[in-house]
Amino acid sequence: MSDSIIVGVTDANSSQRAVDWAAARARRGGESLVLFSVVGGATGAVGEDDVLTAAVAATRERLEHQAGLLRSAGVSCEVRVSHGNPVAELVEASKDARLLVIGGEKRAQGRRGQHGYRIAAGSHSPVVVVPLDAPADGTGVVVGVDGSEVSDAAVAFAASEAERFGETLTIVSAWMPVAVPGDFGVYPDLYLTDLNAITQSAVDRVAETVGEAYPDLDVQTRVVEGDPAAAIADAAGAARLVVVGSHGRGAFARFLLGSVSEEVVSQVTTATAVVR
Repeated sequence: MSDSIIVGVTDANSSQRAVDWAAARARRGGESLVLFSVVGGATGAVGEDDVLTAAVAATRERLEHQAGLLRSAGVSCEVRVSHGNPVAELVEASKDARLLVIGGEKRAQGRRGQHGYRIAAGSHSPVVVVPLDAPADGTGVVVGVDGSEVSDAAVAFAASEAERFGETLTIVSAWMPVAVPGDFGVYPDLYLTDLNAITQSAVDRVAETVGEAYPDLDVQTRVVEGDPAAAIADAAGAARLVVVGSHGRGAFARFLLGSVSEEVVSQVTTATAVVR
């Protein structure tokens, strides 16, 4: 893994916000930035080679201009342009990245949103999805936990990010009673109390482990009843970064986010890192 942060540059509205976020992160972390754009793949039509050549050249010129502005602002920056399938190209590029940063489109935005989910799930490096309305001056890192190995990886990444930039780490978990069809009535108080206590105990263990690894890190915990994605979104507030794990596995499943991760990416207005 290199120290480079790769940011996928497109014509989507959120792309410039992703570039801004990645540039700020690279500047603070002393890392280099790669502006990476993918021109659509070939279909075999007559005269297409000339079209692709012109498109790649125009795209490179646009990115070089943007890179020049970033260099003048103190960011080490280079440009890469390729052509082909955007998902496949960005996933492949992530093999050599510390972070892959992409713009986040709302779920209703069609294929752009679908591409973002597939890139986030299939990437070899953590992916940060930056929505258009992500706060520019956020601080703190929020991580959602559920006790899984993927959750452990998300916590490790989140703690490292928070410690590196001297920010507070907030560990969030949510619990829900067993769903019962029909008119079940009221859940026993003892049952609900125990669910909360079990979840709090698990979160406290995670916080203790983080504290042992990062003794100077300010670690807070938050345990609530309700939907996990909603709990994470509520805790995000003005945080700089939210972190979740992806449960994608196998040749096909690796391009699918877990349901909670997908909900967080689609709903939260904070930049969200997806960690495998």
